[in-house]
Amino acid sequence: MREAGLGQGWEGQGVLRRGSGQEAGAGLGRWVLPRMWVARSVCGGEVGTDWGGWRGDALSSAPGAGGAASPAAPPGPRGSPEAAVPGRGAGGGREAAPIKDQEPGGAGRAERQRQRQLWGCSACRVSSLAGRRRDQLDWQSAWLCLPCVAALLSDAQDFSLSNEKDAHASDSDENLERGNWSNKADYLLSMVGYAVGLGNVWRFPYLTYQNGGGAFLIPYTLMLALAGLPLFFMECSLGQFASLGPISVWRILPLFQGVGVTMVIISTFVAIYYNVIIAYALYYLFASFQKVLPWSDCFSWADEFCSKTRLISDCNATLNGEIIHANYSFITSNNLTCINDTINYKPVQFPSEQYWNKVALQRSSGLDETGNIVWYLALCLLLSWMIVGAALFKGIKSSGKVVYFTALFPYVILLILLVRGATLEGALDGIEYYIGKQSNITKLMEAEVWKDAATQIFYSLSVAWGGLVALSSYNKFHNNCYSDAIFVCVTNCLTSVFAGFAIFSVLGHMAFVLERPVSEVVDSGFDLAFVAYPEALSKLPVSPLWSFLFFFMLLLLGLDSQFATIETLTTTIQDIYPQMMKKLRIPITLGVCILLFFLGLICVTQAGIYWVNLIDHFCAGWGILIAAVLEIIGIVYIYGGNRFIEDIEMMIGKKSCFFWLWWRMCWFFLTPVLLVAILVWSLVTFSTPTYGSVLYPAWGTAVGWCMIIFCVIWIPIVAVVKIFKAEGNICQRIVSCCRPTANWGPYLECHRGERYSHVVNPKKEKEHEIPTVSGFTYFRE
Repeated sequence: MREAGLGQGWEGQGVLRRGSGQEAGAGLGRWVLPRMWVARSVCGGEVGTDWGGWRGDALSSAPGAGGAASPAAPPGPRGSPEAAVPGRGAGGGREAAPIKDQEPGGAGRAERQRQRQLWGCSACRVSSLAGRRRDQLDWQSAWLCLPCVAALLSDAQDFSLSNEKDAHASDSDENLERGNWSNKADYLLSMVGYAVGLGNVWRFPYLTYQNGGGAFLIPYTLMLALAGLPLFFMECSLGQFASLGPISVWRILPLFQGVGVTMVIISTFVAIYYNVIIAYALYYLFASFQKVLPWSDCFSWADEFCSKTRLISDCNATLNGEIIHANYSFITSNNLTCINDTINYKPVQFPSEQYWNKVALQRSSGLDETGNIVWYLALCLLLSWMIVGAALFKGIKSSGKVVYFTALFPYVILLILLVRGATLEGALDGIEYYIGKQSNITKLMEAEVWKDAATQIFYSLSVAWGGLVALSSYNKFHNNCYSDAIFVCVTNCLTSVFAGFAIFSVLGHMAFVLERPVSEVVDSGFDLAFVAYPEALSKLPVSPLWSFLFFFMLLLLGLDSQFATIETLTTTIQDIYPQMMKKLRIPITLGVCILLFFLGLICVTQAGIYWVNLIDHFCAGWGILIAAVLEIIGIVYIYGGNRFIEDIEMMIGKKSCFFWLWWRMCWFFLTPVLLVAILVWSLVTFSTPTYGSVLYPAWGTAVGWCMIIFCVIWIPIVAVVKIFKAEGNICQRIVSCCRPTANWGPYLECHRGERYSHVVNPKKEKEHEIPTVSGFTYFRE
């Protein structure tokens, strides 16, 4: 046996065997085969070196110098003769037309066919080994015919030797191109982290208190069953079935692909301002590392309206037998006593409120006054994007591990806060306001309560944002997405209820200390997270510890949702440019984070809070509702609800008619009607956005409308483009765009079965794999 470079003369019959040897490939330019390739001699004859003249139809064993082919083939790997593989030409070899009509040695085609029957090439055989995993093939003793290597080297664009493996995929994955979750726990925790966000802590408890306490749980649970869970299950099934992101998955219905574009654009807007909220949490987290919390009292930054207690402005009193009305300074100077129920209080602010506005935000007077960038908030924003980028640099393989901490630890903190809050004086009063004696069943007669319940469920589960489709697309095909959807939805709702107890127990204590009713200290949104609750925590012993835990919890809740949002964007890029993402995943992920960081700088100016509120008011409202309505109408009424159910059964197994009865009722009627009702209600009750008592200028409202129009305008634009590119008259074009594309179906061929045996993908050619010592070499048929 003699080793030789591919650019030099060959000894042997034209078969490469993997063994120990010198580097082959001298003279091939940049395409150099790694070590461990040697030429095995069969008959001692010289093989022609004109590589340009050999293509896939050449012999597996080329003719010798004397013009005669070898009379016999050598034994196969491990001493066993290699049998011909049926279905690959005459004997399993590669079938393609030769580039030259005259091959070296003058062997005829019949002789070449006979040689194939005697001797097959391992590389040629690989593609016919249906159902065999590449890691099950015996590459250590693999044989490779020269024509396979010649065909491989003939096209520099198709030939690549690479050590890099897509960070999204590993050898144990079912889908080796896109990758899969390392295990089911990674997926479930990522979904829980995506669904359970800041709204579970700062919005749901307030809505419960405002809408009848415990009675609010009745419409909340009903809306979960009628609107939330059906949409959640639909999106999880859709992403898992096709293994595609929120835009590419609309191969199911090309006319509605703009819905996926809308979801991605809205997710981009939300990602910009959501990380700003995480930056706020980071700032307060760092501010908690002080012996005395900076918002615990009125320090140098406060004005005359700052006070920890209520200040009396004026009241009625009795003087010389007459009732007089006087300011409080006159009352006290004359040792008089105010008559009950006649006291008027000065408009004062808690220290935490003034700290939030004057120190943390340096808030300007309105959207017109942009002011400067608040440098410490900008640094916190940069840090938050660095955390997101670090967690996602390997895609789901890295974020799936991070969520073990970010998704679970908030529950530990909530439990700690609940236990601490329950031991405080006045905690019972707060809980009664939340879900106890203050419950008002008559509230259920008000339409506003049902609208709040449906809206909260809809936004809390993060449906129609594209994230559920993106995360589910990395599931294995036969994963039970039905049980996953129920688990995540129930966990999300129980978390909201649980968080309410932790919040209201502490607010009840705050009301007790201030001698005020609970209703005067309860708030929602930013005012709850950064004003009311910090004020309550500042009154506890060891207040920096409780403050640190609370803001650390907000940080983790926000990061979980942000991970999934950015993964939605990178998944979309991966589906459109798979090869680019495979090679440049880390630079692209970091580039997305850097771009969104710069776009978010407007939100950390002195007018930043107004921009955050504006984006949230418009983009996170109607756009999502419109996308959800079109999504369910398109899949159920155009693609076909029963057809979609059959797709789901391909993944989770056949189910009875009774099993699908509830889902059919929801998908075909109840859920679309509820979504349309919420959308119409939102449009009818629209009011110009405000932040506190600050009204937005007309141009600010116009900017908000422009943002939402920019999000949804892609739905008709993409539909028109699809119709324009279709063939036939206008009716035929519309009909063709309402049918799935030719490449719609399960991503992997082994899952398509008879229903999707017709699936083709003209953009995705089949690949062979040739093993090298450093990785796999890919070339196309």
